[in-house]
Amino acid sequence: MTPTFDRMTFCIHTFGCQMNKHDSERIAGMLEGLGATMVDAVEDADIVVFMTCCVREAADTRLYGQVASLKNVPLRAGSPLPKRIVAVGGCIGQRDGEKLTEQLPHLDVVFGTHNLGSLPGLLAQAVADGAHHVEVLESSSDFPTELPTAREHSWAAWLPITVGCDNFCSYCIVPYVRGREKSRALEDIEREARGYVEAGVREITLLGQNVNSYGRDLYGEPRFVDVLDAVDATGIERLRFATSHPKDLTDEVIARFGSLRSLMPALHLPAQSGSDRILAAMNRRYTREHYLGLIAKLRRACPDIALSTDLIVGFPGETEEDFLQTLSLVREVGYGQVFTFIYSKREGTPAAKMADDTPREVIQERFDRLVEAVQEGAWQANQAELGRVVPVLVEGTSKRDAAMLTGKSPKNQTVHAPLPAGLDAAGLVGTVVDVRVDEARTWYLAGTVEGAPRP
Repeated sequence: MTPTFDRMTFCIHTFGCQMNKHDSERIAGMLEGLGATMVDAVEDADIVVFMTCCVREAADTRLYGQVASLKNVPLRAGSPLPKRIVAVGGCIGQRDGEKLTEQLPHLDVVFGTHNLGSLPGLLAQAVADGAHHVEVLESSSDFPTELPTAREHSWAAWLPITVGCDNFCSYCIVPYVRGREKSRALEDIEREARGYVEAGVREITLLGQNVNSYGRDLYGEPRFVDVLDAVDATGIERLRFATSHPKDLTDEVIARFGSLRSLMPALHLPAQSGSDRILAAMNRRYTREHYLGLIAKLRRACPDIALSTDLIVGFPGETEEDFLQTLSLVREVGYGQVFTFIYSKREGTPAAKMADDTPREVIQERFDRLVEAVQEGAWQANQAELGRVVPVLVEGTSKRDAAMLTGKSPKNQTVHAPLPAGLDAAGLVGTVVDVRVDEARTWYLAGTVEGAPRP
């Protein structure tokens, strides 16, 4: 029997990567399709779903704190339920399973990364009997894209092309909780992309733990370049992808940054470290020289490309010289954005067994130096935009000022501009406006709208 959630409300708290965000959209689509209404605040929700990430220890701590705090939040007036139903899914759900209900007794439902479609049934059982319900599958034979999706924005869509990962970097838990890499058929990807274009979507982001190796399991060799060509041919206005592994970034894909109409001039290419010794210990399977060679090729194909990356400080055994290699990589590449992390030990990964006696204060001091260099580089990269007119996809208004539009440039920079007189902010959301850049800060650009919006 199909469960129903008429008169019930739900909210979803999402941690981690874009894949988790898209999984949350699927959950919202399923629950709305069964009669529930999505709300923003926990206080207004009969059902609370946490979509979790276990890449770093801080995510575990935050989840436990937020779930525990729900014990003190009263159920809304008029709720059809005797108690609030709390569910945990995503990577922590996959990793910990039944253990979560032992540590959080008021948790009702746990599900994993391979069985999103089971959530409505698990919630219905918890509503009916008040007991714990846990279902965590080791793998799935289906690619979970046929589930209904309630997209956060009408003008943008996530489009998964792979799930799982085969790389097994020594610090990373993802292959153990997301499973081995599995690719969608190219025809299915093209059909979904075309449907989005027909529905008015302006920007598609292709998703995968390593999009560059797409198709190796289906076709015997990577065919990511074919995905780019096929999605571009649908007429999509803006095309992006995440995430890329440097070892699988091919010359053919690099060339598309100079030839594909829709492919935005921005690439996130995680380096993780600038030291060959640390890269080998991380099992990244490329060298600093190879990585810098990719950067040179990218800039030949698209001289104005914006580059971003991930960097880890404090990996076991990292010396000052190793760290200085990372610091020099930041300065040599000139990233527009860098996501910096202090190494977080994840039980079950090879790196968790590596000895390290580096004092925490030394690691923190290196991290602070890296952040300073990142900020300097980001500020410098943005100075090149001064005086330029950039097309900005409007996402809404600033949280601080309802009269200030905010959106993204082709390079994925945040851009602010005052709302032009006589125009309605809500009507501009999802349109493209030209903004002349008058100010370039470290993390954003600001300027003035020129001309009429492009619907």
